[in-house]
Amino acid sequence: MEHVIAVRGVSKAFAGVQALDNVSLEIAPGEIHCLAGENGSGKSTLIKVISGVHAPDAGTVELGGEQLAKLSPRAAIAGGVQVIYQDFSLFPNLSVLENLALPAEVSAGRTFVNWRRMRSVAAAALAKIDVDIDLDARVGSLSVAQKQLVAISRALMSDAKLIIMDEPTTALTKREVSALFEIILGLKARGIATLFVSHKLEEVFEISEKFTIIRNGKHVITCLPEELDHKKFSYFMTGREFDESRFTPEISAAGPVLEVSALTSAGAFEGVDLALRPGEILGITGLLGSGRTELALALFGAYGIDSGEIKIDGAPVTFDGVRSAIAHGIGYVPEDRLTEGLALERSIGSNIVIAEIDAFVKAGALDHKRVAAEAQRWIDELRIATPNAENAVSTLSGGNQQRVVLAKWLATQPRVLILNGPTVGVDIGSKHDIHRVLRELAATGLAVIIISDDIPEVLQNCNRVLVMNAGRIMRELDPATTTDAELAALMSADVAPRQEEG
Repeated sequence: MEHVIAVRGVSKAFAGVQALDNVSLEIAPGEIHCLAGENGSGKSTLIKVISGVHAPDAGTVELGGEQLAKLSPRAAIAGGVQVIYQDFSLFPNLSVLENLALPAEVSAGRTFVNWRRMRSVAAAALAKIDVDIDLDARVGSLSVAQKQLVAISRALMSDAKLIIMDEPTTALTKREVSALFEIILGLKARGIATLFVSHKLEEVFEISEKFTIIRNGKHVITCLPEELDHKKFSYFMTGREFDESRFTPEISAAGPVLEVSALTSAGAFEGVDLALRPGEILGITGLLGSGRTELALALFGAYGIDSGEIKIDGAPVTFDGVRSAIAHGIGYVPEDRLTEGLALERSIGSNIVIAEIDAFVKAGALDHKRVAAEAQRWIDELRIATPNAENAVSTLSGGNQQRVVLAKWLATQPRVLILNGPTVGVDIGSKHDIHRVLRELAATGLAVIIISDDIPEVLQNCNRVLVMNAGRIMRELDPATTTDAELAALMSADVAPRQEEG
């Protein structure tokens, strides 16, 4: 068989919007194929055409060498197509066993539960990818990586020939990504193809055997990885060229705006020392469990500390909560914008002004004109792509949602802005735009902390990088003299505490 699936000249429109325009894609058995494009480029629509959710307006879909007039979800599954979406489509309140075995029970039309048979089916499903997860554990209690493994195991239960992974590494650490890639290579060895959708260039170049890039619903290029470098890949995705130069700060001669001495929270981090001057962008990196997120939350008054000292402008301060940290000029962009940073059904404008809403209340009444003006000011300043500030924030792309969270905290006029995973889940164009905004803010004297395990992000945008491991600051690095490989090795290695390099 030459290909598992072939999409030829497919077009699809919704209410006058051309989502796909003459797009073609072929995937061979065992092939690891990357589908890339910005948010809104048509990737999701193409996946839904391949999986039978949407019927194309024009063009053809061939599955297993057979051209189908109409591909339904049931026909796609029967033909071996399985989609693992970003949310994994698992039942969090059910056990691993139930999530794996119940679809097969329902498909077989069984009306009585046979727990012995279901346990055998579920165990066999996990054995296919050689992983060990407690079958009786509730899926809601699992890590993101474990949930993903359950979703992959479930997909393989139906004799999958093509597994589509939509942004599979968004919430995974480097170690978990490596484990996922081993599983994908194992699938390849068994002749199972993978369509890998991702924004992360380092990952797609590492794992993919072929690229297909689409932009504004049109096919741009299909090629081999060796035919493109990162710069060309980004250009084909966005139609723009980006400045890849490193950040060079203009640091104020004034003393540190933020100082931390021997900060400790039992079980999370210990003996943390750092100083941050106006105009700096400080990077803090480390693997999951290194203590980086707990440290960020402690600096925002949202995580308890047992000992140590925090100073603002040289004066000791005590944060007794988030409001206290905000009052001292600390802003925090959280790791998960959807659950921690935004009220998704509220308007874009109300999300922007919520952290400073008290400033717009006079004589017990909210000044709606001032609120609207403030929201529009930040929409214009951060170039948030929306026709109306009253639209729900859920209508925005991931990159624009992140800009709304950024606007919310900038509106409080912070002295220090902490960003935990500032570009997680956003496309390449939005990622560069957010980095540009952070550099511009640093140029105005704002002190910035980027907490991220995205190695190019911290090396290109920070003037210093602190490496955390097991709750301690292990090294301070100069990005100008540190390679990606060196930083990756330090993040996962056991090294002596706080030795400076460069």
